[in-house]
Amino acid sequence: MKPDGYVRGGFTLIELMVTVAIIGVLASIALPRFANLVVKSKEAAVKGTLGSLRSAISLYYSNNEGVFPASAAFLDTSLTQGSKYLHSIPYIAVPPIANHANTDQVTGALVDNGQWFYVSTQGFAAVSCTHLDSKSSVWSTW
Repeated sequence: MKPDGYVRGGFTLIELMVTVAIIGVLASIALPRFANLVVKSKEAAVKGTLGSLRSAISLYYSNNEGVFPASAAFLDTSLTQGSKYLHSIPYIAVPPIANHANTDQVTGALVDNGQWFYVSTQGFAAVSCTHLDSKSSVWSTW
């Protein structure tokens, strides 16, 4: 029999160890899922920027009676002149998996350089990268 006024104080060492073990198991399950979210968020940012570039090209096309900007070299001046469509060609930041530098350059040929890729005959813009994204799609097919 316990004396009157006896209060059990704190947890036993076994209780604390079991709690820490449970937290460790839960963390080992959850952390790998969250680690990939950074790459996915960077990919989403590139897709959003690509959408902005494509929208600017579409606006240019409709304002110029069905004529796309002449070439990749003139895409910057066509879209940014007077900030009518874009203030500047947006930077592209392909996540580090592909190991490309951040750039705002536009190329007319599909090469693996991480730049914007533009086909003037079709008004098509894409990412010039042949690596796979987190969903196993090639970047240039977006």
